[in-house]
Amino acid sequence: MNSQFDAVWQALEAKVESGWAPGMVAGIRYRGSTEYFATGVRTLGQPAKMRKDTPFRIASLSKPLAGAVAVSMIADGTLALDDPADIWLPELAYPRVLSRPDAALSSTVAAEHEITVRQLLSLTHGLGAIFDDTPLAQAMDAAGLSPGPLPPAMTADEYMSRVAELPLAHQPGTRWSYHVGSEILSVLLARAGQASLQQILRERITGPLGMESTGFTADPDRLPTAYQPRAGGLGVFDEPGGVFSQPPPFESLAAGLVSTVPDYLNFLAALAGDTLLPAGLRAQMTSDQLTPRQKVGLAGMVGPGESWGWQLSVETGPLETGGGTAAPAKPWHAAGRYGWTGGLGTTAYVDPSRDLIGVLFTQRLMDGPNEDFSYFWEPLAGSLEPATDCGGPKD
Repeated sequence: MNSQFDAVWQALEAKVESGWAPGMVAGIRYRGSTEYFATGVRTLGQPAKMRKDTPFRIASLSKPLAGAVAVSMIADGTLALDDPADIWLPELAYPRVLSRPDAALSSTVAAEHEITVRQLLSLTHGLGAIFDDTPLAQAMDAAGLSPGPLPPAMTADEYMSRVAELPLAHQPGTRWSYHVGSEILSVLLARAGQASLQQILRERITGPLGMESTGFTADPDRLPTAYQPRAGGLGVFDEPGGVFSQPPPFESLAAGLVSTVPDYLNFLAALAGDTLLPAGLRAQMTSDQLTPRQKVGLAGMVGPGESWGWQLSVETGPLETGGGTAAPAKPWHAAGRYGWTGGLGTTAYVDPSRDLIGVLFTQRLMDGPNEDFSYFWEPLAGSLEPATDCGGPKD
């Protein structure tokens, strides 16, 4: 291979050869230079190989694009951070809040203040993934609102109608809760932009950046089969001609996009510079936006030394390891690193301290939020020169 990243590519090949996943594609941009690597096949038992431009369902890696679209609208005055969301989403007007998170749905109090754009961006509006078996969790599941790796099987208007029928779990602005705020934000962006989200995304992000393979659908002749781990091997989760082969009823930037590694790496490179978004707003999007009280909700979703910005995860610094020393939670972590993962097997982060962007797409569903893609990030960290303050990734 004769590359600085031979150890990374070999690790990915070994993972595929072990049968862990049929194939995967990765991209690394380090100190201004970019390399791509593809290994394996798109579908088990078929000869079509992975290519660097193979499209993948990126699941929650759609969220950072939601953040970028929202920030661009804030920059041009279409939105303001502290605008009440019910200006565009009347379904959110006068929300009710459970008297406690595990209370019966009828046990509610009035919200202390309205839901804002800022809260949807930071996922602190009061409703999201619930990991306990509560009445609200059961109601969300019955209504098709429980978070998952696929876009909701309903229209955006129907989604909001169902949201409006349920109380919030927490007072707006008091606690981080995953995912649902991203679905609601997607509806708000389309209504505020007075166009389809596909058109808004193309005009503001994918068109200017030349991301021609990023959108809500993909050619089934190019799309890999998505698999989920099962006892004894892998089972099909979504066929190439499945969910993403036709326009969705709900254009969602919570988990609804298909993209390629080169497209996504270009997006992160633009986000890391000042060509896509104004520097001040970009800095807010990619830095810690949660209060200590709000961070209680992060438990079980992010690890030590991690927090949340606007639609993406951010790493906040080293951890005390005893004796007054400090070290990152994992060798590849670094203060200021930001990005996220997708439940359908994708991960992408920017590390400004190392002038590094890494992107890995697979078609194997994550086993859970604790899956850290260490087989990619650990050899990548070991392949780098010592970190320096180099001013962030270059375009």
